[in-house]
Amino acid sequence: MVDLRVVSSQTSCDYTESGRKYRYVRTRDEFEEALEAYKRSNYRYLHISAHGEAEGLTLTNQEDIDFDELAILLKPCLKNRRLFLSVCSMVHDDFADEIISKTGCYSVVGPTTDIYFRDAAVFWIAAYHLIFKADRNRIASRTLRIELGRVRDLFDLDIAYYSKSKTLPQGFTKDLLAVRG
Repeated sequence: MVDLRVVSSQTSCDYTESGRKYRYVRTRDEFEEALEAYKRSNYRYLHISAHGEAEGLTLTNQEDIDFDELAILLKPCLKNRRLFLSVCSMVHDDFADEIISKTGCYSVVGPTTDIYFRDAAVFWIAAYHLIFKADRNRIASRTLRIELGRVRDLFDLDIAYYSKSKTLPQGFTKDLLAVRG
């Protein structure tokens, strides 16, 4: 199962012509269509829920998209936006390097290890609640780091947060949540 969701502080986060708040995709073509719809939107945050592992994600039809290929697909739609992933073990240094350097996105957030669906569901609900409670109009980097850390610690999950950097030679920060507390 692959869901593409637009995270928004607004009650309705419609980005498709069909009026759906999220898009369930089964094939690569549907995945690319959903990304195109997101690209045309004014939304700044993309949340992808899917099966996956350290090398990439798996679509419902069992087609794999490795993370360097995913960077190519995301390049036209992620510049100056944030990417949130609910995909097992996919967020790590190599993935962050590939995505941030190729897409120009502000940040990448997601699990570094396998995560049960029940844990992912409660984690993301709590994280988004706290993040948008702090500022319902935008996600500030500091708020994101603090609230993700709080929720990560509460549920004892391995979640990583990488952010674009203009000053670091690699072009992004290492995992900002690596030090617990």
